Amino acid sequence: MRLKIAAVSVFLYVGAFAQNIQNNPGSNHGNRFEQLGMILPTPNTYRTASGAPGHGYWQNKADYDITAYLDEDKRNLKGSETITYYNNSPDDLDYIWLQLDENQQSTVKKADFAFSSSLPQSTTDQQLKVTDLPVKDNGYGVNLEKVTDATGNPLKYTVNQTMMRIDLPKILKKGEKLVFKIDWNYNIPNRIKMGGRGGYENFAEDGNDLYTMTQWYPRMCVYSDFHGWQNHQFTGRGEFALVFGNFKVSMNVPSDHIVGGTGECKNYDQVLTSDQLARYKQAENASEPIEIVTLDEAKKAEKNHSKQRKTWNFEAHDVRDFAWTSSRKFVWDGMRVTIPENNNKVMAMSFYPKEAYGLYRKYSTKAVAHTIKTYSEFTIPYPYPVAQSVEAANGMEYPMICFNFGRTEKDGTYSEGTKNGMIGVVIHEVGHNFFPMIINSDERQWSWMDEGLNTFTEYLTEEKWDNKFPSKRGPAWTIVDYMKLPKDQLEPIMSNSENIIQFGPNAYSKPATGLNILRETIMGRELFDKAFKTYAKRWAFRHPEPADFFRTMEDASGEDLDWFWRGWFYGTDPVDIAIDKVTIATPDLEASPKSRETKYTVDKPLQNEFEDLSKIRNKTDKNITFTVEKDKELQDFYYRYDRGQEKVDNTKEYTLKNDGNEPLEQKDKDKFKNITAYQIDFKNKGGLVMPVILEFTFEDGSKSYDKSSAQIWRQNEQKVSKTYYFDKKLKSIQLDPMKETADIDTSNNFWSNDGSSSENSKFQVFKQKQQGAVRGGANGKVNPMQEAAGKKN
Repeated sequence: MRLKIAAVSVFLYVGAFAQNIQNNPGSNHGNRFEQLGMILPTPNTYRTASGAPGHGYWQNKADYDITAYLDEDKRNLKGSETITYYNNSPDDLDYIWLQLDENQQSTVKKADFAFSSSLPQSTTDQQLKVTDLPVKDNGYGVNLEKVTDATGNPLKYTVNQTMMRIDLPKILKKGEKLVFKIDWNYNIPNRIKMGGRGGYENFAEDGNDLYTMTQWYPRMCVYSDFHGWQNHQFTGRGEFALVFGNFKVSMNVPSDHIVGGTGECKNYDQVLTSDQLARYKQAENASEPIEIVTLDEAKKAEKNHSKQRKTWNFEAHDVRDFAWTSSRKFVWDGMRVTIPENNNKVMAMSFYPKEAYGLYRKYSTKAVAHTIKTYSEFTIPYPYPVAQSVEAANGMEYPMICFNFGRTEKDGTYSEGTKNGMIGVVIHEVGHNFFPMIINSDERQWSWMDEGLNTFTEYLTEEKWDNKFPSKRGPAWTIVDYMKLPKDQLEPIMSNSENIIQFGPNAYSKPATGLNILRETIMGRELFDKAFKTYAKRWAFRHPEPADFFRTMEDASGEDLDWFWRGWFYGTDPVDIAIDKVTIATPDLEASPKSRETKYTVDKPLQNEFEDLSKIRNKTDKNITFTVEKDKELQDFYYRYDRGQEKVDNTKEYTLKNDGNEPLEQKDKDKFKNITAYQIDFKNKGGLVMPVILEFTFEDGSKSYDKSSAQIWRQNEQKVSKTYYFDKKLKSIQLDPMKETADIDTSNNFWSNDGSSSENSKFQVFKQKQQGAVRGGANGKVNPMQEAAGKKN
């Protein structure tokens, strides 16, 4: 879902203190570079340490056969479904859980999540209402008519707010399937007034409704190896965890309605006019959008309000959900798109009222086509036969169909912001076909795994749409204002969806920005893109968890990124790296080396100062015979020296001279005469480590660049230094010149050589003598054997 954030959400904040994963936060080593270790779940037969599904991986399946009746006069939906549920888990199930999302619209059936509230400074007549105590039933929510097994026998069930448990008459064992039926109905809410993802929008000028039927049927919960039943309540924010399966859906609607839905319609020849059917067949081979239902036909249909009925039949395979739309207001266009990676021929289509014609006719279907082709490049080839965009004044996603905004003024004009917003939301919602409709993460728990990954890929897709596209989520500099917020307004990305204050930045922008920083600054495009595609391929049509993503990105790239996941995903520290000081020095090329003298005495026997318990016991153990006692050939000078049998003067003082350097030759003086050294001291003021990226500008106007990886902070996470030697004078240094690390304070990222920095005394330069290796060999000192022999006396 794409959010338009206008105000701070009032969802309760749960502090990040429980996620403080720094074992030693007060020292120079706050564990920012320690491995995630026990923070991630232990790999097992279902999920491997590499991030791939294990050989024992399993997931359950649910097939649906649904009939629906849309009563436009009563604004009521009546449905009947047969669900076939397959238990592929190794567990015996004695009950199952289903989701009743429409209960969230009910005043008495919804999830009982209380939120803080305060007096408004102003309000409207629609918002000002007397508080009902006790709360009265507003008539919305699911009305269950019948729940039976395949033969019609009633099944015992319990409704807990937005969740329903069905108690099974017998255990559902591994490899078995359960067939059961549910009949239900509910009053369709006005989603413009009441909010929510599904419902109707009324167009008062022509007296018509536009229906977006979403979360409209009782849906199976996910039962998984990592969570058991995902039956957390639906509050309207945390989205969905759903099971893959096949759908057959029949929608009975007024005969002048046009219906779009997940999957393929199987009876266009029965529900379309001959002209519309002919245009649809033309669109199947068109490279430009063809109007299947024209603007004139849509305007005429608005006036008729037929009382006749038609049934539209749809089928969809390997999808996790089904949504549909219905209205007589729709213009409908489409074109054929071929995905190069798998040669899949996809019908890209759009449905929109006349109010959006000026934008959607030109852009929507082409944006759909661009999205599925571009996402296919970065993830997996789009596998479905259809991709659809519906203009419905909001933004929400479902398999093969999504709902977007973008209407013109009455005169047909529009602002650039409206145009870009409409293109952006189409790309975003169509992109959700990949995250999470195919790469099927648990949105109820981890919003970032679908919204963040999708927003990142949306950014890549917007860039390929138009290099001037004003993307607001993805570039590092766009997240700075959020990262500057006080800590009580921040929480880690790794937070439950319901506990996030700044939901848009946290679930969408910050994850997308982090991935873009990984791609552009830390890993590089080639490594990142390969790893990202590997994740998509591994977890397509499966249920990934955060650890699966983190581990795969490292496994497929060879990059240790635990420091990044710790800081960016588990923490709330910002990036603020400062140039603290620049020290300038020039070489003293005329210096004469001085011999260094070291005073020493001959080494004493190399024995432990204290004879420990083990040595004492070994010495008195009659069963132990020491090798050097058995073999006289091993008893050398130091055997005797250690036992006081060799007399050595350990008090006599010797002098060791070190003449390792010599004066520079003239050619070396000429070589180094223009060198200036610059030591740059950096301070980590924000806490989050990042690469140190520098732009050097020299007095002659030339520039040079350098980047040190984030590993430079390993030994001291608070301050580091880098020294450079240049053969021309520096004019200035700019830290993070392209604003690619999301540094929140750029005022401390610049240094200018304006004379305020004093030069150090010169550093001496000598020619180094060539010397042999000394490790394990002679070091020039007198050893005890020499002293005992009197060779050095």
